[in-house]
Amino acid sequence: MVRFCPLFSGSSGNSTYISNGSFSILIDIGVSAKAITDALLEIGARPDEIDAIFITHEHTDHIKGVRVFASKFDIPVYANEQTMNELLKDEKFAKNVEYRVIDGSVNINGNTINAFSTPHDSVSSCGYRIETNDNRIITTCTDIGCVTDDIRKALTGADIILFESNHETNMLMNGTYPYPLKLRIASDIGHLSNRCCAEELPALVKKGTTRIVLGHISKDNNTPLLAETTAVSTLKMHGFERDLDYILSVAKPSGNGIIIV
Repeated sequence: MVRFCPLFSGSSGNSTYISNGSFSILIDIGVSAKAITDALLEIGARPDEIDAIFITHEHTDHIKGVRVFASKFDIPVYANEQTMNELLKDEKFAKNVEYRVIDGSVNINGNTINAFSTPHDSVSSCGYRIETNDNRIITTCTDIGCVTDDIRKALTGADIILFESNHETNMLMNGTYPYPLKLRIASDIGHLSNRCCAEELPALVKKGTTRIVLGHISKDNNTPLLAETTAVSTLKMHGFERDLDYILSVAKPSGNGIIIV
């Protein structure tokens, strides 16, 4: 049994908690150490029992609290080589933090955490596919401009996915953001639109994904209802019924509940 919780999701901060009793990890800490500590306690998780922190990329909304939290609770931090070099260059880690480069995968108490490359406008970025020792697969994949073959491979066969549905294209292009920022978000190294997210879902449900969590939803260029409606209507067009063939939820900016897989 796996406990899965996107504690925070969005441009103001991101962090996901995953545990099954034999391991507990956080993917990103893009909020303060106090905020992540409070969020863990709220769901009945102990900060000092976190085995590792995995970083997707170096943007502030994914690493803000890493240094203090990892130092305080003596937790190793994993990232791919390019991201780690960027973090070390900018002195994002305290001297007593143990940092480890993930090259492919790592094993924690029989649970395998696999990193896969993702397209984003950072020095490097990745998602994570977790294969637990009780035969559950969880994939987290946000901050992507497009869906690559590597991403599809990592998503396929997962029991639960946290998948980006960042913006509604019309809202983005007609909104108040500066035009260069609009182009950046809509690019292949920006963020995934509702439509692009939804188009990937039927194939995943067909191959066994039963729980879908839409994440990193823009507060300015999207709404939870738009993201949800786009996904559900697309799946319905392909013959899949919500709460019968799959369960779908939308990650809030904070205060998300635990999902049991």
